[in-house]
Amino acid sequence: MFEMSLRNKITSLLFCFVLFSCSGGSDSIATSVVSPDPVTEAPESPISCVNEQYPIINVSFEGEVDADFTAAKTIDADTTPESRWSSLGTQQALIFDLGAIKSIGSLKIKWHQGAQRQAYFKIETSIDQSSWQNVLTDSSSSGKHSGFEQVDLTSSNARFIKLTGMGNSDNDWNSIVEVQAHSCEGADGKILDSFPNELGIELLDWYLSVPTDEDNNGTSDSIDENTLAAGYTNSEYFYTSADNGIVMRSPSYGFKTSANTSYVRVELREMLRRGDSSIRTQGVNKNNWVFGSTSNLTQANAGGVDGELNVTLAVNKVTTTGENYQIGRLVIGQIHANNDEPIRLYYRKLPNNNKGSIYFAHESRVEDSDEVYVEMIGSRSNSASDPGDGIALDEKFSYRINVTANLLTVTIIREGKDDVETSLDMSDSLFDTQDQYHYFKVGVYHLNNSSDIDEYAQATFYAIRNAHNGYAASE
Repeated sequence: MFEMSLRNKITSLLFCFVLFSCSGGSDSIATSVVSPDPVTEAPESPISCVNEQYPIINVSFEGEVDADFTAAKTIDADTTPESRWSSLGTQQALIFDLGAIKSIGSLKIKWHQGAQRQAYFKIETSIDQSSWQNVLTDSSSSGKHSGFEQVDLTSSNARFIKLTGMGNSDNDWNSIVEVQAHSCEGADGKILDSFPNELGIELLDWYLSVPTDEDNNGTSDSIDENTLAAGYTNSEYFYTSADNGIVMRSPSYGFKTSANTSYVRVELREMLRRGDSSIRTQGVNKNNWVFGSTSNLTQANAGGVDGELNVTLAVNKVTTTGENYQIGRLVIGQIHANNDEPIRLYYRKLPNNNKGSIYFAHESRVEDSDEVYVEMIGSRSNSASDPGDGIALDEKFSYRINVTANLLTVTIIREGKDDVETSLDMSDSLFDTQDQYHYFKVGVYHLNNSSDIDEYAQATFYAIRNAHNGYAASE
């Protein structure tokens, strides 16, 4: 039997961030190779390499197919797992037609279950489908990449690309969600193998939420600490930048962490258990930390006491459309408690402003109390004027969030400028009771669910360091 999805194909709110022009075709696939249009002569010299993405106008597959997982779905610009090609066997070949001879240097492939298993494959190219040139032999995917994975090829002039699947590390199934063809090698989507040591980001201390649903449970996927530290990346939502930062990009619409939240996020959640799944994620235990103002017994049961988070980042993109109060805002750091948030740190830039503002919100656990908002740089107003001392898109800056007993201190640090620092007394907010636990969150918590569908928020993170008293990994 052909590999089947666990549920009917859903109407996707997700979309591919690298859209391209293609006819897509119907779901019916030819059982013999279609005769190509008359072949033009190959260029005498390779086409200039400008990392151009080429439209794929057709795809054919000579083999038995399942009506739900046809070859045409590899070029339909739908990156949900249900929209994929699947075929069983070790010599299953897809042939992609570019419509004209191009200088081909690389593919981007989104493998089904790409973060759970390695796919085995080879690639050939041809001008006329009569003779084929090997451009990648006996290769495999990384096994830790759920987005588009870069596949560099020996450069060739060709119209047709043949991708032959040879099973995967678990079984003999070949399954591909989407394929893109490019002129150049070395595009985005690098694997994060050396990332933590180079940039001081210890990924074993975190798990990641991304707005996909590859396990079909109706909520966003969570990437555990061990998988993340082993080099997980997703070229749509979580990948390395050209200047060696971690890019986190969140669409306005997509799968959310739970039914109780209104917004999409690409965000790291602190995990002091460092991959030890015998420790529960929630509770006053060795996975979470507590305030130094709580009881000695509570402190002894926790993974750490008090905390400091130091982050260096640049916000690259914010929304420009949507409800007035949602435009241009995102949360770049948090402390989360059982059900409340002692701090949410915001960046916000309005469409007509050159620079953005920084402010934070504090929730109290006292019943019927209002959130407290503290402006640090500029204003959080929906009609704020351009903050003269604000932070522009793509400008690097750092923030520090420190909790010592009940004192919250937030500091914004910029090269060549004085630090901006604000403190807030949380003594009356009831976060130091024996049942309250805490964890840091870092990323793009995207607080706009009313923008145009093609908008997104993005930030690049260059350093993330967490520390707690009594937490051995941070001392």
